[in-house]
Amino acid sequence: MNNERRNLYFFYQPNDELNEKLPHLFKLAEENDFHIVEESKDANIIIAVGGDGTFLQAVRKTGFRQDCLYVGIRTSNEAGLYCDFDIENHSEMVHSMVNAQIEVRRFPVIEATVNNQSTFKCLNECSVRSTLIKTIDIDVFIDDLHFETFRGDGLIVATPTGSTGYNKSTKGAVVDPKLPCFQVSELASLNNNRFRTLGSSFILSSERKLTLHVQQNGNDFPIIGMDNEAFSISNIQEVTVHLSQDVIKTVKLKHNTYWDRVKRTFL
Repeated sequence: MNNERRNLYFFYQPNDELNEKLPHLFKLAEENDFHIVEESKDANIIIAVGGDGTFLQAVRKTGFRQDCLYVGIRTSNEAGLYCDFDIENHSEMVHSMVNAQIEVRRFPVIEATVNNQSTFKCLNECSVRSTLIKTIDIDVFIDDLHFETFRGDGLIVATPTGSTGYNKSTKGAVVDPKLPCFQVSELASLNNNRFRTLGSSFILSSERKLTLHVQQNGNDFPIIGMDNEAFSISNIQEVTVHLSQDVIKTVKLKHNTYWDRVKRTFL
């Protein structure tokens, strides 16, 4: 581990289990010349303890920082696609970091801009979903091409790492995060003589821009999901999505690839 990366910030939701286990990890880190800081802005390593949901929150709450590493520690019965380390084996994490037995990986991030005003970053996915008990109509543009008019419950735009989440539950493909791309998947599309969609997920390269025009027909107050947070924005007319130049740098154990974790989680 680079000697300059010695300031640790722990992001977690306190509970009885963590309150009991984390002091041992804090002590072990300090014994190995790491420094625990109280503010995330002072850290160059941000450690999320709790699972993939906590990892997503840690990245979002600390501003998708480009100048630090993110580390995920899973707790019992938690998924771990973003988390290489286990709370029960915290000594392994410190030993690996001290002895450079880790590698840095870079996860793609997408940017979603709503109504040409507010821009949000997403590590997992951005979703546009109806909040009413009726379908939502969306004109889908790829670059300047009108690709289709969607009618259904909504659309999901997922990063490669986000492809194993909400996207996978809609039968979207699982994508290797080494591919700079993003994926669009449908939520309960309606296909008939008037509305016709591709009917399957499709993958766009980093050079593409996706534009979603929400038709103003009384269902123009959809929920915008950014990773595991929901935003209710009035009068949504347009959402544009593209792959960001930013990436999230995380650490992984050597010989523990993304596909190792996919196999461990799903197979």
